[in-house]
Amino acid sequence: MLDLVILSLHFFMCFLISLVIWYGSKDKDLHNVSKGTVEMEHDALVYVGKEDDIKKSQRITTKVNGREVVVFYHERKFYAMDARCYRKIGSLNHSALFFFLFQDINGQSCIICPWHQYKITLETGEGLYQAINPLEPSPTPRWLSKGVKQRIHKVTIDNGNIYVSPPDLSVSFDSDYYAEKYKSNGDFTVEK
Repeated sequence: MLDLVILSLHFFMCFLISLVIWYGSKDKDLHNVSKGTVEMEHDALVYVGKEDDIKKSQRITTKVNGREVVVFYHERKFYAMDARCYRKIGSLNHSALFFFLFQDINGQSCIICPWHQYKITLETGEGLYQAINPLEPSPTPRWLSKGVKQRIHKVTIDNGNIYVSPPDLSVSFDSDYYAEKYKSNGDFTVEK
């Protein structure tokens, strides 16, 4: 019994130390909408463009370590994610359909893939879908999560410049397959 208590305390201490390390980072996230200077080394970040230019265009597609990434400006926030949808068919940056791509679902801003109407949260990359429970007396559709499907990239503002962090590939997401497959393509063509 004493061994179990000691082991539990050990795991609890490790958990606390990992939290201190995790939250002790000096990076400032763009989602805080602060415009101060960022205390992080820029050689780890990829310059995307000027804050004002991206606000005007509402989006920009760029390459981050050879991978297509789209940066959106939506509802006064910047978001970045893999430009290729996790279901491959095409790009999330299809310009002809861009103005119809955003939707608020249960308080979460989502992008809707123009090719198959999948809903992807801008904040986390979760895929959302509607489902009903046929066993309920009057089934009503509810939004449920498929889990994180689309890789989200950290966006940083520094002195009016927008930077995107390279992806942490230690964790894999569905969009990684197509992001890597089209990495050497060299252009932003839409494939059907």
